[in-house]
Amino acid sequence: MSDFDRRSVLKAGLGGAALLAGPGIVPVRAAEWTNKPEPNASIRILRWKQFIQAEYDKFAEQTKKFAETTGVKVKLEAESWDDIRPKAAVAANVGAGPDLIIGTLDDAHKFPEKLIDVTDVANYLGAKYGGWYPVAEKYGKKGNSWIAIPQGATGGCMNYRISHMKAAGFEEFPKDLPGFLKLCQNLKKNNTPAGFALGHATGDANGWVHWLLWAHGGKLVNEKNEVVIESPETIAALEYVKQLYPTFIPGVLSWNDSNNNKAYLSGELSLTLNGISIWTVGKNSPDPKQQEIAKDTDHAALPIGPVGKPTEQQNIVIAYGYKYSKYPNAVKEFLRFMWEKENYDAWEVASNGYVAPPLPAYNDNPVWTSDPKITPFRDCLKRCLDNGYAGDLGYASAAVMGDFVLVDMFAEAATGSATPKEAAARAAERAKRYYQV
Repeated sequence: MSDFDRRSVLKAGLGGAALLAGPGIVPVRAAEWTNKPEPNASIRILRWKQFIQAEYDKFAEQTKKFAETTGVKVKLEAESWDDIRPKAAVAANVGAGPDLIIGTLDDAHKFPEKLIDVTDVANYLGAKYGGWYPVAEKYGKKGNSWIAIPQGATGGCMNYRISHMKAAGFEEFPKDLPGFLKLCQNLKKNNTPAGFALGHATGDANGWVHWLLWAHGGKLVNEKNEVVIESPETIAALEYVKQLYPTFIPGVLSWNDSNNNKAYLSGELSLTLNGISIWTVGKNSPDPKQQEIAKDTDHAALPIGPVGKPTEQQNIVIAYGYKYSKYPNAVKEFLRFMWEKENYDAWEVASNGYVAPPLPAYNDNPVWTSDPKITPFRDCLKRCLDNGYAGDLGYASAAVMGDFVLVDMFAEAATGSATPKEAAARAAERAKRYYQV
C-alpha cells in the first residue's frame, strides 16, 4: 500500500485504532460492541437479487445463522436493483416496509432523516478492521453520522476474450484510451465485436459512461454542486464515444444489465464491462461452449484517460435501516454480525469475489489470489469515484443517475442523434432540474 493510500485509509475513520503493517492491516486494540437486539425482535430484510446463486445461498445461510444465534426472526427477500429503488423511497415516505434494505449507490442520501443512525456499527467495524475506504465512507456518511453501512461494490472490470484480444494485435489489455479504442476497432474488423450497454442499465451503462467522462476530465458538477457538464473535457469524451460506438455489437441502445452477460456467454461478444458473474456462470455452466468461453476470458481494470489516474464508477451496495423499525437494535446487530470478517470472508468466497470489499482489511481473503482472473476485482473501491463527483451525494446525484442523464447524453452523441455540444447542453438542462431545486 502506497503512502497516499495509507493516508487515505487513515483519514477514512481509522484514527489511532489500527496500524497498517506489511500487506495487511492489523488492529492495535479490539473494538467494543455492547448493542443487543430487542427481546422477541423480528425484522424484514430486502436486498438486491443475486447474479451468482452461491452468493445468495451463503447470504441466506448466514442470515439463518444470525437468527439462530440471536433469536431474532428474519424474513429475507430479494428484488432487482431497479425494483429496490422505488420500494425504498415508498418505505421512507409512508413509514412502513422492510426494516433493512441493501440497495445501491446514494439511495440512502435521498432520505437520510428517515434512517437509523448506524455510526456505532461503522465505528466498531472501522476500528476493528483498519478503517474504511474513503469512497465507502462517503457513501455511508451524511455529515458526521453514518446513515448506511457499505457492503462493497459489485465490481465492474473489463471482461474480454483472451484469444480475440491477441488476434486483434494486443498481447495484454490496453491501459490507455487510444489503445482501448484501437483494440475495439480491431475486434470489429475481426467480427468479434465489443459491446457496452447504452440503454437504461443501472450498473453497466452508468459504470462505463461515468468512467469515460471522468477519464477525460469531465464532470457533471463541481465541488459547489454547480452543473458544469458543458465543458471541453465533456466534448472530448463524447467525440471519443462517437469513434467507439461503431465498434459495438448492434442492440446496445436497449440493453439492460443482463443483456451483455447473455451476449458474451453466447459467443456474440468479445469485450464488455461487467462484474465477475459472466466468468463465474460460464465456468460453472453445464454447457461445454460456455465453459470454453470462460477459459478464454480474463479481466482488467478500466483504462486510464488524460487525467492520469483511475476514474472508475462502481456499483456500490449499501445497507440502511429505517427509523420506523420497531427493532433498530436488531437491525444494527444484523449488520455487525454479517460484516464481521469471518462471516464476510465466507460470503465473499461463495460469491467468487463478486463484491469488492469496503474495508481494506478484507483484501487478504484467499479468494482474491485463488485465481489471477479474480484479482482485478479486489481493488474496485480503491479505483473508483462516487457517483456524485465532484459534488455531494444526495437527492440530486441520486436523481440524475436514476434518470440516466449521462447515459442518454452518451447515447445521443454516439448515435449522432445530437452533436456532442447539443447532447451536453441537453444533459445540463436535465441535471439543473435536480441541482437547482
